[in-house]
Amino acid sequence: MTAERTVQTSKAQTALATNSVLRNTYMLLSMTLLFSAAVAGTAMALNAPHPGIIITLVGYFGLLFAVEKTKDSAMGLVSVFALTGFMGYTIGPIINMYLTQFSNGGEIVMMALGGTGAIFLGMSGYALASGRRFNQWAGMLFVGIMVAFVMGLIAVIFSIPALSMAVSALFVLLMAGLIVYQTGEIVHGGETNYITATVTLFVTIYNLFLSLLQLLGVFAGEE
Repeated sequence: MTAERTVQTSKAQTALATNSVLRNTYMLLSMTLLFSAAVAGTAMALNAPHPGIIITLVGYFGLLFAVEKTKDSAMGLVSVFALTGFMGYTIGPIINMYLTQFSNGGEIVMMALGGTGAIFLGMSGYALASGRRFNQWAGMLFVGIMVAFVMGLIAVIFSIPALSMAVSALFVLLMAGLIVYQTGEIVHGGETNYITATVTLFVTIYNLFLSLLQLLGVFAGEE
């Protein structure tokens, strides 16, 4: 009876810890999305210029490194908001470009937002309802994201629209898979740091939105 009670206690503690990580992740994710949206809105209102691909990459990876170094301390929260705020700033000028470049720019932005929300909720719901852990996807997703990232850089540097579209479509698939994977890791205890989990999901949503925005601009944009 003692051994059985110990096992039950251990399972209860594991479930409690998992629920705590899941709850904290979604709470922090909601806060960072609101903060990022506010920064993006401010950048749009000020008609701020886009920082460019070099500054964007340096800022992103630099702040991502800061998050990784501080994720186990209170400074981790500061790093998370610095990263998500910076990413919000970079997206403001992009949205402005779509609003001015296309007569239906507002519709395109709203469709991209709606598509992002639908994919996130759908993939998260699937991961939660399935009861499975998708850790076998880790290698495939990592390789896929690295390949897509390199292809994206090539498309930007050499101005190859067709490759850019292919990368956007690939990113939509990869980000949908990453949502399932990360949610499964949280639920099954593979991810125990809610700051890391939040950043992963935030970056996923950011890339998903930009990819949908680009695809919709090409296929549904009216100049």
